Amino acid sequence: MEFNQQLLVDALKVEYQHQQIPFSLHIFDSLPSTNQTLWQLLSQGEKPGTVVIATQQTAGKGQWGRQWLSNPGGLYLSLGIGCELPASASYHLTIATAWGITTQLRKLGITLGIKWPNDLILDGCKLGGILTETKVNQGLISQAVIGVGINWQNSVPETGINLEFWQNSHNFHYVNHLEILAAQVLLGIQSGIDYLKREGINIILSGYLDLLTNMGDHVYVNNLLGTVVGVTQEGNLQLQMTNDDSTSDLGTDFLIKPGQISLGYQKPSTKIR
Repeated sequence: MEFNQQLLVDALKVEYQHQQIPFSLHIFDSLPSTNQTLWQLLSQGEKPGTVVIATQQTAGKGQWGRQWLSNPGGLYLSLGIGCELPASASYHLTIATAWGITTQLRKLGITLGIKWPNDLILDGCKLGGILTETKVNQGLISQAVIGVGINWQNSVPETGINLEFWQNSHNFHYVNHLEILAAQVLLGIQSGIDYLKREGINIILSGYLDLLTNMGDHVYVNNLLGTVVGVTQEGNLQLQMTNDDSTSDLGTDFLIKPGQISLGYQKPSTKIR
């Protein structure tokens, strides 16, 4: 599947009109990893705003080193970000990116939501995911790479969905090219990061929680029932604990770090031991 770079440029020009497009585009047929290639370009002097897109990844990865299947027909994209956030605030970038992409695609009528911590959800199934990587210098994030994978026409596992299938089933075809999707994702990332820099994490987190599909879900921790009530600035899932299966509120919160559990898809509850 060949990627039409000019179509992407034309789509971005619609948004930026007479302004200069703030992205330097690097398009590849196949790469081991778009994040990996972007880090190499940044080490060679490329600046924030550099974009790497591949039509296929042979060694794509998700959060916590998990394999990310990157079959032809999907969108595999990485964007370099310049920032000076404290190292402890690295998850702010993921929260802002998830909010930005979801908000951007919802403007087009795509009823996207967020599954904690970094998945993009459509009709209860996984449409895509985000992988944020950072470099730290003297306690500050000096560079960041945000990788995004979204199912477009590619085959997906049972818990996944691709956007072309969803549009066909809803008789909805606003995003009719992979390049249009790429433009919207770039706009979403940039808007999320810009909003984070301008307004701070509290405002972004409020918007993230409004789009979170897990609010109210039940999770068992050490035989105690917890209800998802929020996410902290650090990306931790916040549970309100109750006494076993009763409605007796224990009045305590329990925090789960990203990577400790998976909440699953289209399931009312998840048990952890």
